[in-house]
Amino acid sequence: MYAEATADLARRVLDALHGVGGTAPLADFVDGCADPKAALAAVRVLGADTLAPQALTGAAAHPRDVAAIAQAAAVFPAPVFTQPPPAGLIENWTAAWRDWATTRLVAHHGGAVSEAAEPQAGPALTDARSWQRWSGMMAQLAPLSLPGVDGPVRDVARRNPVPLARGTTRAMLRRDHPTAARLVRWLAALVQERVPLPLDPLPIVDHIALHTGGGPRIALDLAVARRMLVAGAGAD
Repeated sequence: MYAEATADLARRVLDALHGVGGTAPLADFVDGCADPKAALAAVRVLGADTLAPQALTGAAAHPRDVAAIAQAAAVFPAPVFTQPPPAGLIENWTAAWRDWATTRLVAHHGGAVSEAAEPQAGPALTDARSWQRWSGMMAQLAPLSLPGVDGPVRDVARRNPVPLARGTTRAMLRRDHPTAARLVRWLAALVQERVPLPLDPLPIVDHIALHTGGGPRIALDLAVARRMLVAGAGAD
């Protein structure tokens, strides 16, 4: 049920990114879902990506959507890390980063919500020498590639375009399209910021779109990447 709700919400966010649907898609989704708890869980799973339309267009977040995000956080509290995580807690630590990004975007786009504490970075984030492991972690942090989420994670991405490109290429060779779609978002974000890359992200976006069965979450990742690539090209 939770997976279905997350897929449905991803479709709603993608529609909003394309200018389709109502002005408060998150609230409408929660209000109309047969299982409100599953709907709130979906809001938590997508995290900052629920505000991708606002991040990419500069629009304000609807107050009802902000209330839905706050309600989801109250029902499903995020973990808090005051120290860098031990190896077994990386997934909880990346969830804490995504929660921090969500509250940053809410505040950036006119909403009033308690800002989540910024997790400690530590070597798990800053050391990209083991690029296979590191790029897998950055895939989990893909929502932080959205405009308006500046901070330590984006700083590390700016410093490591080659490991990001290697991770994307590895995911493509392994036909791990969900991971590749998340990593190509980081490459698109670096294009938008004029960071030199060792490869062109656009053919990767096109390849994933052509060779996967789709699915709303991959479609959302690719739509976000395309928007950032267009913005980067338009600024030339």
